[in-house]
Amino acid sequence: MLTALQPTDKASVETITDIHHWTPSLYSFKTTRPAGYRFTAGQYARLGLPSQEGNLVWRAYSIVSGTADDHLEYYVIDVPGGAFTSVLKHLRPRDVILVEKQSFGFMTANRFTDGDQLWMLATGTGLGPFVSILSESAVWNSFRHLFLVHSVRHASEFAYQDQLRRLQQKFAQSPGKLQIVHTTTRDTVPTLAADRLHGRITTLLENGELEKHLGMSLHPDTSRIMLCGNPQMIDETRKILHHRGMRPLRRELPGQFITENYW
Repeated sequence: MLTALQPTDKASVETITDIHHWTPSLYSFKTTRPAGYRFTAGQYARLGLPSQEGNLVWRAYSIVSGTADDHLEYYVIDVPGGAFTSVLKHLRPRDVILVEKQSFGFMTANRFTDGDQLWMLATGTGLGPFVSILSESAVWNSFRHLFLVHSVRHASEFAYQDQLRRLQQKFAQSPGKLQIVHTTTRDTVPTLAADRLHGRITTLLENGELEKHLGMSLHPDTSRIMLCGNPQMIDETRKILHHRGMRPLRRELPGQFITENYW
């Protein structure tokens, strides 16, 4: 049990309360929530652990839990040899971890002041912040069409499916309606369920298959897009969106999309 951590002026010591393994290398964990901790859905927290060499290592992880939850949750991939995850993967409930008192990040849906559609495009653990965003009633009331696209290598890596279905049921009477698209890049087509696609997000955008599947097209006037995950996906999708007349949302400049790289 890891108990040597001490609180600092910037961080509190929180207790791990639950760990869930999705695959051998993908897992999520929950911690107690620091008193007075505030964040906007889509933001991330900085977590600290002593490395195997003894020095303190910090990493940023998007928050999966909703803003009203009494815990904080994170979705993690084990990085072989990683200074942080090499320690994290051995932790168990009742072990402790440092959580900075301030939350960070600008990939939040409330930055969009218009638009009819919210497209949330994620690879791998980039799904995490979108689970948090979809836990908020405001997003279901702000957009009529919510599209969540999650791309992974194998179908076994699709996480949070039950929770997403519960959110669809919870907000069934809201103005916004959610469509979820799961797509795999390595599973062969015959093994896919009828409601899944095959291919990278960028490929599905370029060949029109994603929009055909959803029955809706990306358009600068109506579509607002959030990208989270693999930097290659984000860079290539940015080019596709630029080609379609869209630009990133800046603090003082209107735009159609927001991005968050995951390494």
